[in-house]
Formats: sequence, C-alpha cells, structure tokens
Amino acid sequence: MKVGIVGAGRVGCSCALAMVVRGSARTIVILDRTSKRAKAVATDLRYGAPLCPKTTIVDGDFEELVDAELVMITAGINEKAGGATERDDPQGRLRLLDRNAEIYQEIVPRIVHAAPRAVILVVTDPPDPLADIARASASHDRVLSTGTFLDSLRFRVHLAAHFDIDANQVEAQVIGEHGISQVFLWSTARIAGVPVGEIVGIRGRVPHCLRRRVEADVRYANISIIEGNDASQFGIGIVAARIAEIVLRDERAVIPIGSYNDRFRVTLSLPSVVGREGVLRVFEPEMSAEEQRALELGAAKLRKSLGRR
Repeated sequence: MKVGIVGAGRVGCSCALAMVVRGSARTIVILDRTSKRAKAVATDLRYGAPLCPKTTIVDGDFEELVDAELVMITAGINEKAGGATERDDPQGRLRLLDRNAEIYQEIVPRIVHAAPRAVILVVTDPPDPLADIARASASHDRVLSTGTFLDSLRFRVHLAAHFDIDANQVEAQVIGEHGISQVFLWSTARIAGVPVGEIVGIRGRVPHCLRRRVEADVRYANISIIEGNDASQFGIGIVAARIAEIVLRDERAVIPIGSYNDRFRVTLSLPSVVGREGVLRVFEPEMSAEEQRALELGAAKLRKSLGRR
C-alpha cells in the first residue's frame, strides 16, 4: 500500500508523521518543489521509523508515485502566508483559492500521469473548490476533499469539554464547506443516543449562548491555532492519515468528507461511504429547515467562488 504526499511544508510533514506513527501505509513517497526539503523530511522520519509499524519512507519526483493508491496534495499557500487569518473576513479560506488553483493545475496532471488509478486527496485550503479544480484536471471522480471531517471532530471535542465527557461518546457532525459557511447539525447531535437539546435545552432547544460559543470555537479553530503556532497542522495530519487508511483498506467507513455532489453542483461534505475507489455513496442526514437552508447557501457560496475564475 503506497501513498504519495505532494508538498513537504508543515501540513505535509504532519500528514507524513501521522501515517508513520499509525502505520497507515507500507510505503510513503514525499515530494516537494524543493527536493532538498523532501529528502530531509524523509530522512528525518526514517530515523524514528524503527519504533513504529513497518513503513518505507522515500523522497523523489512524480515518477516515484507509480502504483500509489492514494496521493495527498498539501502544496500551496497556507492561511498565514495568504492573509486568511481574520475572523471577520467573509471569504475565509476561499481567499487562497486563486493562488492555490494555479499550483493544482500544474500538479494534478503530473500526478495522474504517474498514478492514473490513485485516489487524490485534497488537503490544501480551501479544499472543497480545489477538489473541483483537481477533478477537472484529473478527468476522473476519485477526488476527495478532507472537507469537514476535522471540523466534525472539533465539534465533538468542544461538546465533550462542555459536558466533561469523552469525545468518543459524542455524535455530532459538521457538513458543507470546510470554511465560514460550514453547517453544524445541532438537530442530530447526541450523547449516548440522547439529543444534546434534551440534555441542556428548554423543550429540546440548544441554548443560543452554547451554540454561539461552540460554533465560534470550531469555525475559527484554525485561526486560534495559527495565532499561537503559525500553522494549523497536527489535527489535519491525523485526519488525512485516517482517510488514507480508510481508502487503502477499503473500509467502507462512513465519515463527513468532501466529494462532488450532483445536486449541489460543487464539492462539499456530507456523511459518505469511503473505500478503495473514493466516495462510494453519500447520505443526506436529517436536518432542520434552518440547517437545510444553511447548506444550500454554503453550496451557492462555493459555486460562486469557482465562477469567479
């Protein structure tokens, strides 16, 4: 099982480290426009690899991706370098689209030429519209965005902190865009099968103050992290490693992940069955009327971002 990572910046390094520690793949190939950096990262990881599940780590160019089953793309301008770190900016991560689209239009054809059967996983921000650009460049549908998988985990973590419980006991999802217009499914959030609204609300409604606080913490988590550590990298690294495992092992796991949706005519996240060929089936979860409207508005915003190009 072979995975490629294109881009050896902070996010790419975190993806590689998570995969090595977790034993996500048998072989990991690291590429970067600066070959010296890719070589250094691969060498550094190899020194610690004997303490982890057996993994071969190499650096190289695109031809090294031959027979890769999944290729992650982490290359591009990040939020800090691209000026996408203002909480009141209505564009959010979409501010990075034009600059990163150019990078993707160069990279994706080279990936497809070397590894035509690989699933492509878009990690670079903004991942959803970049997945649409990658899909057009690849001329196939095996293109995923990391989407709202990380946002959903953040939602669970913050709810768990509020109730002082283990986050694994929380069932809660964020869908739509990995960005400002993401949709929190409060209507179906549960703890041990009990709706959160019944636990904390009056007549089953979640108090507005709790919703406002948790949504702000999740929606701007990347900015809070960047303010203290320059880059949001570790959470997405673990998420990308887990997605790689699901694809490589053909697990048919159901996770909130981005893929092209015919109904919305754009890539966005809904709970989806993921396996060796990428997204195999998409579920549309139960939603309140408010959540449905928010999802439609978010999809329209994503379509508009692509229409500008």
